[in-house]
Amino acid sequence: MKKIIIGLVGETGSGKDTVANYLHQKYDAKLMRFADPIKETLAIYFEKASKQDQQWLALEFKKRFGKDILAKALRKKIDESEGVIVVNGIRFWEDNDFVKELGGHVMYVTADQKMRWQRTSNRGEKSDDDVTFEKFQEIERAETEVLIPEIGEKADFIIRNEKDLHYLLAETDAAMEKIMQ
Repeated sequence: MKKIIIGLVGETGSGKDTVANYLHQKYDAKLMRFADPIKETLAIYFEKASKQDQQWLALEFKKRFGKDILAKALRKKIDESEGVIVVNGIRFWEDNDFVKELGGHVMYVTADQKMRWQRTSNRGEKSDDDVTFEKFQEIERAETEVLIPEIGEKADFIIRNEKDLHYLLAETDAAMEKIMQ
């Protein structure tokens, strides 16, 4: 099987992880994240890091080592992998460009902001998931988040995840069918 690279972009709570996990289960995709090096670093110090901590460290890494530092961290893993590879968490144009330069396809998973806030509040994945809607809106105005809708609009596939799980997975399968042709 040839190498197929899928880049996922989407706002917090949009369903990116659900799509990534589905691709892993159904298509045996290897899962990677632009944020993996950041999360691994923070895990040394904290049991559960906040989204704001991740945002801050990502920006500091980029300032110190260059805008493409997170892509460089993933490059070796991607080069050593075969089959379907999912790179989750595109947040900047350089992330998008990295996936495209590798011949990859970008999927944008999105949903209404209030719906995403409710999903995020219920999951408790990060230490700052359970916040007010106003705080959620503020977090989405962070430098690491503001480009997501713009990048998403240029994606190869756009999935509005505002229906049920069956719909989300059917849309994912439809995109994969086109990609694998």
